[in-house]
Parts: sequence; structure tokens; C-alpha cells
Amino acid sequence: MKVIKINKKDWENGINQSKKEYQLFGPVKEKDNYIFKKLQLDEYPDMEHKDTLVSPKSILFPQTEKILQTNLDESIDDHHIMKQVKKDYSKRAVISIKPYDAKAIQILNLNFDTDEYKDPYWCEAYKATTFIGLAVNNPSVFDFSSSTNTGPFAEQGLDVLLIDCSKEYLAKVLTDKGQAFLDVAGFNQETDNKKAIEIINNMKKKAENAISSQISTQNLKDKNTLDLYEAPFWDDIAFSCINCGTCSFVCPTCWCFDIQDETKGNLSYRIRNWDTCMSPLFTLHASGHNPRGEKTMRVRQRFMHKLKYFLDKYDNGIMCVGCGRCVKLCPVNIDIRKVCNLMNSHEPDTDN
Repeated sequence: MKVIKINKKDWENGINQSKKEYQLFGPVKEKDNYIFKKLQLDEYPDMEHKDTLVSPKSILFPQTEKILQTNLDESIDDHHIMKQVKKDYSKRAVISIKPYDAKAIQILNLNFDTDEYKDPYWCEAYKATTFIGLAVNNPSVFDFSSSTNTGPFAEQGLDVLLIDCSKEYLAKVLTDKGQAFLDVAGFNQETDNKKAIEIINNMKKKAENAISSQISTQNLKDKNTLDLYEAPFWDDIAFSCINCGTCSFVCPTCWCFDIQDETKGNLSYRIRNWDTCMSPLFTLHASGHNPRGEKTMRVRQRFMHKLKYFLDKYDNGIMCVGCGRCVKLCPVNIDIRKVCNLMNSHEPDTDN
């Protein structure tokens, strides 16, 4: 594994060079928060940001996306025939993605790229994207990624992992796509690999030790699904929930969406929008029946999906990467860490 040294004095020049071949996306400050957005010619990724309001999953899976279109003008030969909307899938790179968000992209890939079904919009965007990660030297108090099969220096889903070493970045080259990006940017100063890896491992250990927040998941796989479904704690967890959907929209692993058709003049579009299982409308049938009409049912569904259904289906960890966004931003302080520990330790009442 090769490690490249990048002097911070050369960073902006390299970013400018890479813009000649790549669309670049990175974190920038917007009002009081940081968001991932496409970088303009005079913009650079903020490498000092602590966390973004939402994850960069929107680069591959936009919050609102036109997927099909048709013309209703009957004088046109192919009127009323839905066609895929043309999109720009030229090379792109996501700069400064946190390791837990890169892991989340891998989780989303399990849903959008399967043997049975391949979502063309996701798959084309994913294939075009290079992921340049930034290790987390100082995890936040909300970060519990080390107990969710990822961590502050995790490499899964990344093409390059950058490590901030004060005056320079050490770049671990993880894939050919990562090497290609570094070549275009002109980042080619090799270093003493053995010494660099030693520095990185020491920083990794320090960062992992700084994470004080943990969850327990070791028993979830063996728990009976119906026992957890009927556990007595769901009403208490859901009591304060206001169904705002914040947890879903900031979550890097949520993949639910709604489809709507919109028409203006002779043009009609089929549009995919993020949706949330916290909404009473999410499972409302045309008949008027709603299988999750009560708030408790919706809260239970969210946590059962994240922590039990997903685990049972894929047997590859829970559907959570420990970023802590939902914990930080929930207006009524519902905490997935507490819910996970309750589920993990739950024992059914055998007296009834």
C-alpha cells in the first residue's frame, strides 16, 4: 500500500488541477452548517469542518431527482412515452468524506445495486465517483462509529484516505481510481511507507480511544424478531416523538423514497423524492387503511429496520454507521444508542 505526502501549501493547486477532469464535491459552509455541494471554480472543500448537516449520499441519491420524462404534445411521434432523463455521469470526486459516510454508501449500495435489480441512476453515479476520505482525528461526542463496523480511520468504500498531519496530508492510496485522481491532481510525492504507516496507525489508535460513546449489538442477531417487536418499551421510546422526520433526512443510510409525476405545459416528469417512515402518509393505502397509523408503530419500524431487519437480511452488521447525526439533531432527544442497547439486552417476559 502506497502513501503519498501532500504539503498543504500545494493543496489548492492540486484541487484546481483535478477540476480539469473531475466534477468535485466537498463540504462548504452554508449559514450555520456545512453541506456537501458541487464545488465551483473558486471554491475549495473545507477540510476543517467537524461534520456536515446531511451526508454526501445526496451526490449519488439526490433528495429530489427527475428520473423519467415525456412530452404530451400529440403532434410529436413519441408523445406520452416515458424516457430516462439524460444526466451527466462524467468523472466526479467527493473530497473529505468521513469514513462512516463512506461506509454508509456501501450500505446503500446493497439496496440499489443487486443481482435482481440495478437502479440505473445510482449505479451510473456510483461508477463515476471517486471517494477521497478524510480520517477523523478528533471524533465528536456523538460519534459511536467504532462500534458499528466502521471507525474514524476506516477505509471501506474509499479510494484514498487522507490523514491530516498538521502541515501536510498523508494519503493512503487504496484503489486504482484513487491513484488516478492523485495523478491528475499532481499529488505524487512519495514518502517512507513504513514510517508513514506507523504514524497513521498511532493516530488511528488515538482517535479510536477518544470515542467514549459505544453501543452493544452482539445479541441482536439471535433475538427473536417477534419478541423485539412486542417489547414493552416502544411506547416509552415513541412518547416524545413528533414525527418530524429529522432522523431520516439526516441519516446517511436511509434509502426510502416516493415517486411523483408532475406536469407543466406539455412536459411531464416522474420525480423521485426522499421519504421518511416517520410520516403518517408513508404507508397510507389508497383505500384509507394505514398499517402504521399510530406513532409508536412508525418509531418501532424505524429502529427495527435499522437494528434488526437489516441485520437479519444481510448478516453484515446493523444499518447504522455511528455518525451520531440523529442523536445530535433530534428535537426531542430520542437516542438510537439507548434504543439499540435496550433491544440488545431485551429478554421476553416468560411468565405470560
